[in-house]
Amino acid sequence: MSMEGLQTAADPAVGDWIAPRLRGGFGAVCRTVPRGYPAYARVLHPVEPEPAVEPTTWAGVCARTGRIPHALMQWEAITTPAPPPRSGGEVPLSREGRWAEVQVRRGTLSPQALSPLLDVLAPFTGDRCHHALWEGWGWLSGGSVFLTSSPAAGPELPVPSHAATPDVLEQALDASRLSLPGREYLLFTGSLHAALGMGHQVTDDWFDPQSPNLSWPANRSWCLATEIDFDSTLVAGPVDLVDAVLAAPALEAWPVHEDDDLSAFADHLNT
Repeated sequence: MSMEGLQTAADPAVGDWIAPRLRGGFGAVCRTVPRGYPAYARVLHPVEPEPAVEPTTWAGVCARTGRIPHALMQWEAITTPAPPPRSGGEVPLSREGRWAEVQVRRGTLSPQALSPLLDVLAPFTGDRCHHALWEGWGWLSGGSVFLTSSPAAGPELPVPSHAATPDVLEQALDASRLSLPGREYLLFTGSLHAALGMGHQVTDDWFDPQSPNLSWPANRSWCLATEIDFDSTLVAGPVDLVDAVLAAPALEAWPVHEDDDLSAFADHLNT
């Protein structure tokens, strides 16, 4: 069941330290994750191919489109071939000039990357963490979509019944929010790895994970942030923690600075 191992935070004031440390316009690293940490890393969200497409990475995409991999690269920029495009092995392009068969998810870090990231964070974390979810995710208000077969394809499939909303989620929806510039969050407490249980339990057999949009330990030694419009997750913390994130073989990560720009048009090397 989703939200297992989590409790609604008793007082959202535990997150009041964050807002005073956010600066800059939308897209700035320090607008998403607090200023003042010794080091920062950008974890790129995994490329999700269709089954027939060979798995790849952002750097792998650049190798096939002639683009330049770097810490501030943007998905829309690297998936459009550089003029002239390199020959051989390109994935077909959509009408927008982007790859049609691969994508990265915005606003959530998939479990295949979140799990190893949490393993890296674990030695720097105490017993309890705070995890926040943006209040605007549609599934939080009960929005769901089910597909049934068309009449031409045969009889309609039965619509699966919704799973019950976890009590902790009901409580969080009724509780006060953590307010940050431009965003309101539901706030939970639990273990570090309880973050893997966050998400929408659509039916008893269908779980759609959603990584926390913010996480930090009680001692504030690090902070993780996934802006809902970003296709990467930011980690701020001590130098040895960020070095461990950058060295993790299961993660595609780059060092960034708190004043770097991650907005859509900030990839000046590929535009």
